[in-house]
Amino acid sequence: QLQLVESGGGAVQPGGSLRLSCAASGVTLDYYAIGWFRQAPGKEREGVSCIRRTGDSTTYPDSVKGRFTISRDNAKNTVYLQMNSLKPEDTAVYYCAADRLGLCSSSSRSWHYWGQGTQVTVSS
Repeated sequence: QLQLVESGGGAVQPGGSLRLSCAASGVTLDYYAIGWFRQAPGKEREGVSCIRRTGDSTTYPDSVKGRFTISRDNAKNTVYLQMNSLKPEDTAVYYCAADRLGLCSSSSRSWHYWGQGTQVTVSS
């Protein structure tokens, strides 16, 4: 069965960069759209970015456009989220998710497979 494991989170200063990884096992990610979501304490989970199996991508919030980039490496069965110019408001637990339908919905309710999340903390 499909399993997703996030890694690459940590603490970084404002303006810094992190690269998150979402590694899949059990199946090949080629057949799925993969999305990144984030959730800050006390706030709703929001979609960040999504990449389809064709390689085209969608970025949802204006707050991360131009700073975050999603990509996939089929040889490594892994999807990445490159985060640059990080801000304190980016602090959250970041999750990756998979959708067999490949719709790249911005609603977390539409996704059926989830990783456990990785913490990203941006502070001085």
